[in-house]
Amino acid sequence: MNFPDYRPRRLRKTENFRRMIRETGLSVDDLVCPLFVTHGRGVKNPISSMPGNFQMSIDNLVREVKKIKDSGIPAIMLFGIPEAKDEEGSGAWAEDGVIQQAVRKIKDKVADILVITDVCLCEYTNHGHCGVLDGSEVDNDATLEVLARTALSHALAGADMVAPSAMMDGQVCAIREMLDNAGYQDTPIMAYSAKYASCFYGPFREAAQGVPQFGDRRSYQMDPPNSREAIREIALDIEEGADIIMVKPALPYLDIIRRARDEFDLPIAAYNVSGEFSMIKAADKLGWLDGEKAMMESLVSIKRAGADIIITYFAREAAELLR
Repeated sequence: MNFPDYRPRRLRKTENFRRMIRETGLSVDDLVCPLFVTHGRGVKNPISSMPGNFQMSIDNLVREVKKIKDSGIPAIMLFGIPEAKDEEGSGAWAEDGVIQQAVRKIKDKVADILVITDVCLCEYTNHGHCGVLDGSEVDNDATLEVLARTALSHALAGADMVAPSAMMDGQVCAIREMLDNAGYQDTPIMAYSAKYASCFYGPFREAAQGVPQFGDRRSYQMDPPNSREAIREIALDIEEGADIIMVKPALPYLDIIRRARDEFDLPIAAYNVSGEFSMIKAADKLGWLDGEKAMMESLVSIKRAGADIIITYFAREAAELLR
């Protein structure tokens, strides 16, 4: 059919027409809210580059999680800021570590919300890298044992799902084996499968206090120009036992989300990272765009690209609009 017989605008004429034929739906069920937990009591430190986000002590964290649950969001993701850091990042797997304490308290005080824990070492090491060092290089294989111990400590505390983000080769296999051997075969793994070495993590590094003290993370995080490599990385994680695969960041890598959706049938998570959040907040503050509309358009684009799950600092604001 051609004009004038076919007029696509007929079905855009009113909001009800647009609603009726809308191809992509965004729901509060799609959202995961990331949170930062630190030691102490009564702590709620604003993160200057991420308006509306805070480093919170466990007492304030629990109150925030209750609000998040009441908004209908099904899951949170926890990042820990320890009291002290060392060469190996031992606070990551300590029984009384900040994440372990937070998970236990949340599971005790807030019913029916999924607690996902980030499994990495960058917040816990005094050098800021995501693994154990051999000189100035990250030792991949030595790091696997530490990541697996960390994941198990989270499961022992009550985490519903663990999310390894260090981008070490073999990390999913090592974690799956340790969880299974300890009787946690039902604890799923959300793998940061295609995690790029991105400038969009800048605000997060302030929030999590995990800036590398030398060098960068390009030797283990993915090179931004690469697409085929992402598919290989995802396939490897699936073979190793990942239950959910992730692409991070989301907006600059919508093509990767689309390729993953076309090639794999596992659930796909996309991390709408701190820089994506902060640039919209900054532009809204300056009056350069409508922040609320930009937020929703961005989230819909991630869903349209093929993501089932969106981890986003916009979760609480978006949930209010979606209820």
